[in-house]
Amino acid sequence: MSAVHVSRSRLYSRNLFGTQYRSGRFDRLRATCIARHESTVYAPLSSGKKLEFQSGKYARFADGSAVASFGETAVLVTAVSKAKSSPTASFLPLTVDYRQKAAAAGRIPTNFLRRELGTSEREILTSRMIDRSLRPLFPEGYFYETQVVCNLLSVDGVNDPEVLSINAASAALAVSDIPWNGPVAAVRMGLIDNEVVVNPTRREMAKSQLNLVVSATLQNLVVMLEASAENVYQQDFLKAIKMGVKECQIIARTVETLRKEAGKPKREYVTLQSGSEELLSAIKLMSENRLRAILRDFSHDKISRDVAISTVRNDVMEKMKAHFPETDTMIISESFNKFFKELFRKLILDEEIRCDGRKLTDIRKISCDVDLYRPLHGSALFQRGQTQVVCTVAFDSPESALKSDPVSILMGGLKAKNFFLHYEFPPYATNETGKVGPGSNAGRRELGHGALAEKGLRPVVPSDYPFTIRLTSEVLESNGSSSMASVCGGSLALMDAGVPISQPAAGVAIGLVSRTNPETQQIEDYRILTDLLGIEDYLGDMDFKLAGTKKGITALQADFKLPGVPLKIIMEAVLQASDAKSHILDIMSQTINKPRKDKKDIWPVSEKLQVEAHKRAKFIGLGGANLKKLTAEAGVQITAIDESTYSIFAPNQSAMDEAKEMIEQFMKQEREPELEFGAIYKARIVELKETGVLVTLYPTMVPTLLHNSQLDVRKVAHPSALGLEVGQDISIKYFGRDPVSGRMRLSRKVLQSPASAIVKNLNGTPSSS
Repeated sequence: MSAVHVSRSRLYSRNLFGTQYRSGRFDRLRATCIARHESTVYAPLSSGKKLEFQSGKYARFADGSAVASFGETAVLVTAVSKAKSSPTASFLPLTVDYRQKAAAAGRIPTNFLRRELGTSEREILTSRMIDRSLRPLFPEGYFYETQVVCNLLSVDGVNDPEVLSINAASAALAVSDIPWNGPVAAVRMGLIDNEVVVNPTRREMAKSQLNLVVSATLQNLVVMLEASAENVYQQDFLKAIKMGVKECQIIARTVETLRKEAGKPKREYVTLQSGSEELLSAIKLMSENRLRAILRDFSHDKISRDVAISTVRNDVMEKMKAHFPETDTMIISESFNKFFKELFRKLILDEEIRCDGRKLTDIRKISCDVDLYRPLHGSALFQRGQTQVVCTVAFDSPESALKSDPVSILMGGLKAKNFFLHYEFPPYATNETGKVGPGSNAGRRELGHGALAEKGLRPVVPSDYPFTIRLTSEVLESNGSSSMASVCGGSLALMDAGVPISQPAAGVAIGLVSRTNPETQQIEDYRILTDLLGIEDYLGDMDFKLAGTKKGITALQADFKLPGVPLKIIMEAVLQASDAKSHILDIMSQTINKPRKDKKDIWPVSEKLQVEAHKRAKFIGLGGANLKKLTAEAGVQITAIDESTYSIFAPNQSAMDEAKEMIEQFMKQEREPELEFGAIYKARIVELKETGVLVTLYPTMVPTLLHNSQLDVRKVAHPSALGLEVGQDISIKYFGRDPVSGRMRLSRKVLQSPASAIVKNLNGTPSSS
């Protein structure tokens, strides 16, 4: 039986039990099995390496599948889209799942079950990056549930599987019958010794000042940008973007070749029915003047504007239902939304005035405040228009650093982070209800925004800071970019906490409103907007977030709703954002412009303690009892740095003083006389053993073994042969302590010659021996 017949028999057997393989779906799967064949293409990159794409070998039941290989790293990506859409769908329900597989790296998960469990933060952030690279290229009106799954086949620890997954996903969608206007390609750009490097290895990335991912199309259009940088100069950043777009062309052309060789014809699909011309005219007649008046009433804030627009919408909807009873409510609603979006964008393009009265480059009113509450290590309130963020800083011991799992480390992640930012977006920030607290869990959006704000601040935080820093950002009001407000508020809070940041950092969101040619789909006219409002983000074409210092750029994230944006607009957006960032930093400096020098009494303190090897047991206590007591009573944490050095972390100075008193008491209770090297002492035998005798030099001393070899000049098999008994006093000579074990070095053998020294009795007065 041929492979085709095997596939058919499997489909028939499953169909008997009433699964999804019926009629059209079955026929399409059958055609897929018959038509698909293996095909392999190579992309010769400028670095001299080759990126390999293969299709038709794995996961042939999927609508599209492809394997991308770079070095010894390989990723299989599948794409499946439902044949029917929801009747109420008004957006593309695209899901991207990227999972790190321990087996792909030759490892076993370290959790209790020894298997992959919940999705990690790194996996979520990578899934978002892939999603943002693919979503803009789906055709308008395609609202069919689609899933892209990235399956790591092998990871060599050298080449990046994340960017490779974007390219593999592009290939999978390109060869599938899913409607998609690709291909798209992605590269990672680094900056090492002022030289831009394409697709740097994991070890090269450790030395790079820039980590930039660029996704672009065959037409030199940018689809997605994601970057973190060590205060990179603007000109170097723009150079890296340009080189990245150029490199993407090589990969995109290769994916297009694969599509021509192994791709299937794109399926037909039904879009949401549009309203009739009569309906659109009626909506325009009834709402244009009212909506225009609302958008030109600059006294409106977010809530009042939304209420006013909602009132017009509800009124128009009711009247349209009465005049067009045969038209579906969904169609009327979408027709109104379409008209309002066109009107909103037209007013900006034609009049260059925004709905809150600002000019294109104006920034909303900003206010800042620091040191909000005394018990906080550092705090700040940042307000920009109706975006309000409270940031707090908490210090803890180095042991509280955020640890990464072994697989993430192998794939280029940090082993531990001593600085991390947690972002919270409660529902009341947008006048909504929903879950809050630990049970709500941070969603993909919250993780993405927090990661971006952390990237914006991490380069200015010293890596050798003696404490672990947790920065929290809670959004209290949201009408614009809360992640960039978190960068501003976080920078203020860090300075209030006395963290010696290299420079203050700030961030801003930039938007785009454009007019395209209906035939060529090329942008004919556009306006770039500084300090994006929520409604401008929703109805606009771009969400471009940039963070940095006066010197350079620390983070960037750009998402586009258009199927690509020309480099010219990207360059203008970077320049406009840099100007706005500098202006915001000037305003922030009026509140606080450098880290606080005067120490708060609630700040934590850290000191080092030297403990001699032979005193370690007494310091730690039986079973660590002393350390546990220090933590429970004084609230300090003791961390061993090496064999003789310990770090003491205390939440404040009073706790440190209390801990020192307790440590002094521990050592005082067990204090022993200082013994003189080479001196002769009286020792009392407390036990006879096969190997020697246990002796004490003073009452509180832990018995120490005096070995048979050190009892006499003659060879001794057992101490009893010398007539030694428990309770007997003997003279011994002290030779210090073993540098490794800390044990006393004692000898009686060296005293078998005539007495030539004074014997010291630690229990009484010196006597002759």
